Order: sequence, then structure tokens, then C-alpha cells
Amino acid sequence: MAWTKYQFFLAGLMLITGSINTLSAKWADKLSAPGCNGTDTHYFEHPFLQAVGMFLGEFSCLAAFYLLLCSDRRRPEPTMAPPQSFNPLLFLPPALCDMTGTSLMYVALNMTSASSFQMLRGAVIIFTGLLSVAFLRRKLVLSQWLGILVTILGLVVVGLADLLSNNDKKHKMSEVITGDLLIILAQVIVAVQMVLEEKFVYKHDVHPLRAVGTEGFFGFVILSLLLVPMYYIPGGSFSGNPRKVLEDAIDAFCQIGHVPLIVVALLGNISSIAFFNFAGISVTKEISATTRMVLDSLRTVVIWAVSLAVGWEIFHGLQILGFIILLVGAALYNGLHQPLLARLPWGRAPADAPGTDADREGLLAADGASINGDS
Repeated sequence: MAWTKYQFFLAGLMLITGSINTLSAKWADKLSAPGCNGTDTHYFEHPFLQAVGMFLGEFSCLAAFYLLLCSDRRRPEPTMAPPQSFNPLLFLPPALCDMTGTSLMYVALNMTSASSFQMLRGAVIIFTGLLSVAFLRRKLVLSQWLGILVTILGLVVVGLADLLSNNDKKHKMSEVITGDLLIILAQVIVAVQMVLEEKFVYKHDVHPLRAVGTEGFFGFVILSLLLVPMYYIPGGSFSGNPRKVLEDAIDAFCQIGHVPLIVVALLGNISSIAFFNFAGISVTKEISATTRMVLDSLRTVVIWAVSLAVGWEIFHGLQILGFIILLVGAALYNGLHQPLLARLPWGRAPADAPGTDADREGLLAADGASINGDS
């Protein structure tokens, strides 16, 4: 069935805003400006402050939810169900996971390339699958286990590409490797977040925009408060600010004052995560969860192409191989091979067979509610 103009719009919005989310964060990292008290010009390396901005973008999804609800209620026949009462504290554990995982990924983005950052986030499939077996009692079919193994191979290839190339002149190879490992560690935390959401949150039938917004509220408030002790905690090699503390928010605002262009990058990150969540949820509803996964994979290509075009990275053939392998792994895990097999006489599977879209919808929905967004 042909897509409508609205469906094309949603798909394009998801692809563009998802790409902008990572690119704007990396752009901010690439900008430099003097800090407070006349300190020398240095890069805008403030990952925790950027994470606060990302959660502000997620928090704004609450406003989007209530605007949609008000608009729907004005219709002669409303389509949205009335909001169900729930305990907001249910979202606190996954919000803490989101906060930790996102912060780690922003630290890692300072150390590695934007394309590797996006590709390595595919590791979430491995840990989500394993944790769903352990804690959700889900049985993975053969194609999903193959998808996990293929994804592991893809991660090895992407890591090898980082070892053999020297995309980032700003950081030593040891820092690039550390960044890659931090991204993979963050995916473990993101996978825990997904399992918590599916086990405790989604059974309450909370609208996805409301769920994202509530988690964004907790993440924004808690991480904003944590910026105070971070101002005094030594950060060592993980810190890029002159005082070498975990986060120097005052230095960040001084840099913004000297180079207002940094605000554009930060606003791009904040606004894109809000639109990305809205578009992702709408794509799942209007088209399919499979289409959403494909679009999420395609934004890696966009991010890589833009990074090459602006000179942030140097072309390396192994990255193409790594991306293709990761794409195959994600396709196997999410069942994208089934439509092809269904065309064969022996490849037809019953609609209720394990591993179909319905069986995986919970994990895909959890993936969408998690950030970055983008994170």
C-alpha cells in the first residue's frame, strides 16, 4: 500500500531530526571559545550540560502530549483515550538509567567520531535480547540469536575501523578506544532501562509521549541538581574544561557568551530530540515498528555522510562493512527477513509464531521511548 503524504512527512521528520540530534551534539563539541576569567580558548566539552539539554527536549514531550490531547478532545469523535492515572515514580528507575546512559554517551561522543558513536549504539540489541530472556522470560527465536551474533561481529569491525583510522586529531587513540567502550557500556544501561520500562511501565498503558516526557522531567531535575557537586569533583582525563572537574557549567555559559553559535548547536539538540520522539511514535502508529527501525538505521548513513562532507571524519572502507553487518544483525533480530522468506513456499510462518512483529513490539516500543534519543 502506498504511503500518504503525511506518512512521508513523518518518515522524513524522524530521519532528519534523528540525524540532527547526533550531529548537533558533535557540532557543539567541535566549537571552541574562551572560558571564564580570561581562560584560553578550548573546546566546548560539557557532556553533562548537554545531557541536561537533551532531557529538557524529552520533558517538552509532555507539553506535546497535552496539546495533542486538547486538540483531540475538540473533535466530534475523539480518538485518544482519556489519560490513565499512574504513579509517576514508576518512571524514576528507567529515568535514572536514561540519565546515566545518556551522560556516558555524551562523554564518549567527545572522544570518538559521530558515525562510530551512532553505529556502536547498535550494541543495545545484544543486551536487550539477553536481559529480556533473563528477566522478561522471553524466548528468542533462532533469527534473533543470529542477529545478536552478527551484531557482535559488526561491533568488532567498527572498533577495528577506529583502530586503523585516525579520524579524530583532537584525541589520542587510547581516548578513542575508551569512548567506544563507554558507548557499549551505555548500551548495557539502556537495555536495563528498556527491560524496566516493559516490565513495570508499559503495562499501565501510558501514552508514549507522556512516558518520554515524564522520564525527561526526572532526568532534567536530577541531572540539573547534580551539576552542583560535579562542579567540585575532579574529572581527570574525562574532563575537557580548564578546571578539570566533571562538569563546569559556569565555564559552559561563559563560552556561550563568547560564541553564541554554541546556542544554535544546543538548541538543535534540544528541539530535535523532542521532534524525533514525536515522529518515531507517530511512524510506529501510522506505518509500522519495522519502518521505524529501518529509518533509525538509515540515520547512521546520514550522520556518516554529513561528517565526511564537513571534514569531521576520514573515509574508511571498514566502516561501510561494519555498518552493513550491524544492519544485517538488526534486520535479523527484528524480523525484517520474514517478508522475504514469506514469498517462498516453505517460508510462510503462522501469524502468531514467536519472533513476529507482535512478539517484539514491546522491545521496539521501549527502544522508541528511550532517548536519543537519541540519547
